[in-house]
This record gives sequence, structure tokens and C-alpha cells, in this order.
Amino acid sequence: MKKPNILFIMADDHAAKAISCYGHAINHTPNIDRIGERGMRLDHCYVSNSICTPSRASILTGTYNHVNGVTTLDTPFNNRAPHLAKHLKSAGYSTAIFGKWHLGEGAAHQPTGFDDWSVLPGQGEYFDPKMIGPEGVQREQGYVTDIITDKCLDWLEKRDAEKPFFLMCHHKAPHRNFAPHPKYRDMFEGHDFTAPESFSDDYSNRARAAAAATMRVRKDFTYADLGLAQPEGGSEVGAELFEDRYDRKIPDPDDVSTLRLVDANTGETFTFSDQEELHQFKFQRYMRRYLQTVASVDESVGRLLDHLEATGQIDNTIVIYTSDQGFFLGEHGWFDKRFIYEESLQMPFVVSYPPKIAAGSQCKDIVSNVDFAPTLLDLAGVPVPNYMQGNSFKPVLEGNTPLDWSQVAYHRYWMHRDSGHNIFAHYGIRSQRYKLIYWYNDDLGHPGAVSSDDPPEWELFDCKSDPLELCNVYDDPAYDQVKLEMHGLLDAKMAQIGDVPEH
Repeated sequence: MKKPNILFIMADDHAAKAISCYGHAINHTPNIDRIGERGMRLDHCYVSNSICTPSRASILTGTYNHVNGVTTLDTPFNNRAPHLAKHLKSAGYSTAIFGKWHLGEGAAHQPTGFDDWSVLPGQGEYFDPKMIGPEGVQREQGYVTDIITDKCLDWLEKRDAEKPFFLMCHHKAPHRNFAPHPKYRDMFEGHDFTAPESFSDDYSNRARAAAAATMRVRKDFTYADLGLAQPEGGSEVGAELFEDRYDRKIPDPDDVSTLRLVDANTGETFTFSDQEELHQFKFQRYMRRYLQTVASVDESVGRLLDHLEATGQIDNTIVIYTSDQGFFLGEHGWFDKRFIYEESLQMPFVVSYPPKIAAGSQCKDIVSNVDFAPTLLDLAGVPVPNYMQGNSFKPVLEGNTPLDWSQVAYHRYWMHRDSGHNIFAHYGIRSQRYKLIYWYNDDLGHPGAVSSDDPPEWELFDCKSDPLELCNVYDDPAYDQVKLEMHGLLDAKMAQIGDVPEH
């Protein structure tokens, strides 16, 4: 039987809510929707660590971060380790990766297991980005999403057509600073987005971590995030985002009468009558720029799908669109990710493969990013190595979920109070109905973290009666039995994967 091709398209920080087939109606992504229409939309796909580098390591290796060693943004990937692309290459696949790698640079960390590769250094740039390949570093002219797509299409044209292919198309977008292509800068002009129901969250009845986070739409965006010109000056211009960096946050003064913000592209000046008007300006501008950046990603997906259709490969290609984690779009007043809270935890995942997956289907079963690698190997007919901790969800995609399928996802964030976002270290599990979180609040030697004496805390959420996660019921006697059961599930999961509880 002919082995399937695999096209794995991954964006960075793309919230499921910002994909129209997920039904939230804030934007339109017709090309990503095409994948869902031809296949399946997963509604409970979760990340094991909601930050770029660790998530990418888990996707490649099928292991949790305490096993693959990539626990933070500062812990690079050991490229001598086995991973998905190496197994597929050994099984006769042509392999390539273009776009964001973000797993380290230099001989010990650059991509291995790929026949061809060209990746962005670090976060990369939106315009005229530098890219690193086997021949070294060169600067490419143009917009990064278009460049990555062009490289993918060029490789698809030139590859060995006698072999099946595994192509990882990794977009930088829509990662902040949310810089859209100029042709999309007027998209959503004049449109007002409705703020999420939890936008004005006061963080009461929650662990201290929620109120401590410095990723609030109202206070923590930089000028560059919102496409505004940063004035010259020091602290009077705005607080530093990171120490010794040029980027400063947009002020949030009680008295806005003297505040002037200037569009970096048009020179338009904005003034405000009160603080609430300023907050709404920041939210609306954030949503427009974020979704404008998504528009180019959706266009890229369309170009890749059109190529597969034009060359007669679409029916024998597993096409996946996902993101390396979720993202807050104003929920709880936040942007960014990192938390185990739902909008950050949920990864979008749509997949098509006509021989195995029914068109227009939806899946409510829980899967995790550590399951991606074993699933793709299973679909490709390649043995799943025993070091992988994830499980193949091939039967789930086929509509035959095993009776013993685990409906529990595990998440752990290690970067306690990192300097830019002040997120507390935590781990926990998500079941079909409940979420248990332990804020152990210890940097565990992470060099970029801020030491603290924050005592540990527990949270328990009923995701059915409280889908916005506004009410911690950990100390509610009505949930004593649930709490006992969730603790048992957490202990069992940690024992299964070999992670060690913190006390």
C-alpha cells in the first residue's frame, strides 16, 4: 500500500477561537476551514507546556519536557536525540522543515533528520527575515509568511516524487508583535470586536497567579505590539518590557488627557477622553492586528492545498493545521499564553486524510501534543518507538475511540515568574469536565526566573458549570469527592509519565 504524504502546518500562538470552523465568528479562515471540511476538527487537543520551545520538542519527540529536557525557552533541543522526522526518513520519506524552529541554534541544536531545511533564528522577523540553512545564514526579501510558503512549494516541486514526503511548514505568525502584511492593514477597519465575557475579570476566588500575571491587554502591550511609534525617552515613555531592552509598554495613566499615541505606518494621532476608552483602543487594535496577521497564514494554507489538489496528491496526503499552543484574545483581560487555563491550553487541530478520516467530522476526545508523533508514525505504517510517551490517536481519527482511551491531559509550566510575564510555575490535569492545578511556585533553578517565597496553592474548576474558569471550587465541600478523584488521576498520570511531584 502506498504510504501517505504528510503536510504538517503549524502556526505560532494561533488561538482556536481565531479559526472560523471553530464557530466563534470573529474572523474568517476559509482555507484552514477547507481542511476541517475534508476531515476532522478536534475540540479537546491540549498542549503539555504552553510555551513555544517546550511544545515543539514534545511534538517532535512524543515525550514530555521532563524527559526530552526542553522545559523552558532557554533549554535547547539536543538534535542527536531520535524524533519523528528521523523515524520517517529511515522509513523512506523525504523530509523537510521551513520556518520557525525555535529549538536552539548551532551544530548541537539545529535541525537534523531533515533532507532540507531553512529556519528562522530565534523568533525571527516579519519583514526581510534572516534564515538559517545548511549553507549558513542569509537574509530573505519579503514578508515571512510568504517566504516560508514559497520555500515549501519550491521543495514540493523539486523533491523526489518517488518517495512519500513529510513537510513541516512552521509559521512565525501570528506571534507578537503581530505585524500584518501591508495588504491586510485595512482589514477589519471600522469593525468593533466584542470583548470576551471575562475581559474585566477581577481575579477574585483564584490563586494569586491570575492577578500577578503581567500580560494584560490594559497595561502590558508594547508600542510595537500595536503598531504604534515609540517616543524617545525613559520611564516617562513607558515601563520596560524586559530589562535592558528598547521595547517599552504603552502607558496606562489614570489621567489620559495628555496621552498621544501615533500610528507607526500612517502617522495618525490618537487621543482619549478617559482610561476606559484607552483600554478599548488597545483591545480593538490588538484584535485587528492579530487577525490581520492570521489572514496571511490562511492564505498560505490555501496555496499549499491548491498545490496538492493541482498535482493530484490531496487524497493521499495527511494535512494537519495546528498551533504550538493556544492564546488569550482578551479572556481574563489577557493576551499571550503560558497558563493551563483553557484558552492557553487548547491547541487548534484540524486534519484531513480521506482514506481514514470522515469529512466534516468532529472529535470531543482528549488528545495532547505528545500524541502527535506516534499518531503520524502509526498513520504512515511506521513502528512507534518505545521511548515515546504519547499514544497514537489514529483510531480516534477513524471514529473508533478505544474504550480505555485516556481522557486526561497533563500540563506543566516550569518558568516561575519569568521576567517578562510573571507567570507562576504550575502543573495539573484537564479531564472532560474538571481541571486540577497545583501552583508549586518554584523556579527549580531556571536562570531567567525571579525567586520568590510564594506558598503553593491548589485550584479546581468545573469546566461544565464554569467554562470561563472564574470560580475555584477546591475548598468547596460539595466537590470533596471530585477533588479526591482528580488528585488520584493527577498522581496516576505523573507516575505513568515519570514526572516527580513538588512539595
